[in-house]
Amino acid sequence: MTKTTATAPVLGTRALNRATLDRQLLLRRSPLSVTAAVEHLLGLQAQNVKPPYYALAARLDGFGPEPLSTAMEERDVVRIVTMRSTIHTHTAQDALTLRPLVQAARDRELVHFRKGLTGVDLDRLAAISRELVEAEPRTMKQLRGELLAHWPQADPFALTVAARCTLPLVQVTPRGLWGRSGQVALTTVEHWLGRPAEPAPAPDATVPRYLAAFGPASVKDMQTWSGLTRLREVFERLRPGLAVFRDENGVELFDLPDASRPDPDTPAPPRFLPEFDNLLLSHSDRSRVVPADLKGRTWRGNQAYRTLLVDGFVAGLWKLEEGALVVEPFGRLTKAQRDEVTEEGERMLTAMHAGEGHGVRFGTVARP
Repeated sequence: MTKTTATAPVLGTRALNRATLDRQLLLRRSPLSVTAAVEHLLGLQAQNVKPPYYALAARLDGFGPEPLSTAMEERDVVRIVTMRSTIHTHTAQDALTLRPLVQAARDRELVHFRKGLTGVDLDRLAAISRELVEAEPRTMKQLRGELLAHWPQADPFALTVAARCTLPLVQVTPRGLWGRSGQVALTTVEHWLGRPAEPAPAPDATVPRYLAAFGPASVKDMQTWSGLTRLREVFERLRPGLAVFRDENGVELFDLPDASRPDPDTPAPPRFLPEFDNLLLSHSDRSRVVPADLKGRTWRGNQAYRTLLVDGFVAGLWKLEEGALVVEPFGRLTKAQRDEVTEEGERMLTAMHAGEGHGVRFGTVARP
């Protein structure tokens, strides 16, 4: 621990929780537009079609699925692989810049497939793939078949991974539209948006955006979010303009000097979050949201569950089943908490599933 870190103010778990929830628009619903919210949050996890919609329903005042679906249809937002090699919903501008920012991570990903790509010229593969998907959007199966014609001895899956890693491929609509989604078909982001690629932003410019959405945070936190490495030197360059804190374990945390850091006792209403929500995936240390005794309870294998926040922390799971929103708390909720969860659940159902006859009920407490 450096001398500076040792003397930095300490932010406890609840203080970090409330600050992060505030940045994530989860302490109170925001009046931001869909595109402004997606920009502020640096994208939304979107491995599946519905999570971005539920993510915004938990964060935006008066949200319904149509504005996000319309923004996607009008190409104001797109679905593209970026952070942590996962599909995110990004604004068009961020798709053109954040994807180049994390290219080094995509290059590292390809190392794991080098055996299946023996003899494959990656530059030629990228050129062939670009020509194919810009002629017309292609499914992964179609793209794989075309590439195998050039490299029949290569591993078929590795070829499609190589195309995804070397090119900024977006999933074209109707994939991702609420109630009208289709199979995954791909083209390049430049072709889809009718705009040339842009230079990657300097990491120095992205650190403040990350802190605005996820701070206060450590260097490892941002590396976890982005998949990038060696960001310590970036934070050191920015240190004079940043606020410095430490957590209860002495880990150095950085933040924007004027960012909101609410009182730890600020009320945090219940929120229903989708699977793979970035709130749970964008820090190396997730204890600011996930209690220690619940670590690992929101995942099974490589699949994430939909999570319930109570008092700002993960407190259970939820699902839609047999015409109802089923809440499965990890522990006992007080009557007041159950009433608040029910009210929030009914509000979410009205916004997302109006007229479909859903109700809220509590299921059996989830067990390890």
